[in-house]
Amino acid sequence: MVQIRNYYKYSMNTMSLTAQLVLKSGEVFDGEAPDDQERISFGEVVFTTGMVGYVEALTDPSYAGQILVFTYPLIGNYGVSGSDTWESHKIHVRGAIFSELSPYYSNHSAHFSLKQWLTEQRIPYMTKVDTRALTKCLRTKGVVSGAIVPLGTKFSDFEDFNEVNWVREVSIKEPQYYGAGDKLIIVVDCGMKENILRSFMRFPVRIKRVPYDYDFTHEEFDGVFISNGPGDPIQCQKTITILRKAMAQHKPTFGICLGTQLMALAAEAKTYKLPFGHRSHNQPCLHLATNRCYLTSQNHGYAVDETSLSSDWRVTFRNLNDQSVAGIEHHSLPFFSVQFHPEAAPGPEDTQWLFQKFFDWIKQKS
Repeated sequence: MVQIRNYYKYSMNTMSLTAQLVLKSGEVFDGEAPDDQERISFGEVVFTTGMVGYVEALTDPSYAGQILVFTYPLIGNYGVSGSDTWESHKIHVRGAIFSELSPYYSNHSAHFSLKQWLTEQRIPYMTKVDTRALTKCLRTKGVVSGAIVPLGTKFSDFEDFNEVNWVREVSIKEPQYYGAGDKLIIVVDCGMKENILRSFMRFPVRIKRVPYDYDFTHEEFDGVFISNGPGDPIQCQKTITILRKAMAQHKPTFGICLGTQLMALAAEAKTYKLPFGHRSHNQPCLHLATNRCYLTSQNHGYAVDETSLSSDWRVTFRNLNDQSVAGIEHHSLPFFSVQFHPEAAPGPEDTQWLFQKFFDWIKQKS
């Protein structure tokens, strides 16, 4: 087994190493963990390059089942604000990896420190990890299963992230209702960020938020939205079947992130797993119709296979880092989706106009 270790020193003393991040590919990264963190935490190890936004990232349901590596060297210096800024009601990651976790915070709206928050929510974490070396490893070999373990712990196998229907784990269980407008939007919750809901509530619409496997196609509605969410879209066969039936009604349909992949699969296209995914709020995407580049917030590990799209569809956005599909749209029917997050949180809000586009389509089709 290849081992990569980084020893941190201060006050002329070597810090005690109390935990390890063990990758299925063989690498081992040492670091520190709380004394009472004794259990093994399994997950798919991924990284995010954002300098800020750790509260939103940790509460994003799209990270369910994953161990999240923060590449920025100092995290936690502005603490954790109230739950009205969170993307869901709890932290969803299986674990968090930091180079340095700030012991203090300075923010008038913060309620507690990041360390306290992780501890209260029983989220395993490690600090003093060489996150630069770890990220270079993931960029070279691709995302891989891993485990946060106490130093010297033996275990025999890793969990298989790809075999779990993570959407089922994070989707709501019963329909929920919001708003009081005259237009009704069905929101398919595959692990939706709350800021998407906040973005919709700026318009005079009613929202019916439904579980990922809820068949709404026999009901009255004016438009359909498919949310972001975790894991492999192929696991959501019920959702794909329902979307196919809904799209046959030719009503405006809008998808974000996982919603793009599910829309493509409902249109008989294919998806594939990216080597290490796109997770940050600085991903450049080119809008092909205007040749304008937008910096976007992203969090996904899968993408649409452009070669599998039928001639009825066109690519609307392209990720400039790897040329992958970042948006699709039907040539004649009111269906479109984007692989990034126009609601941001965190990140630039330059593509908020996509919500307006969806609302305008709904009004036109009425």
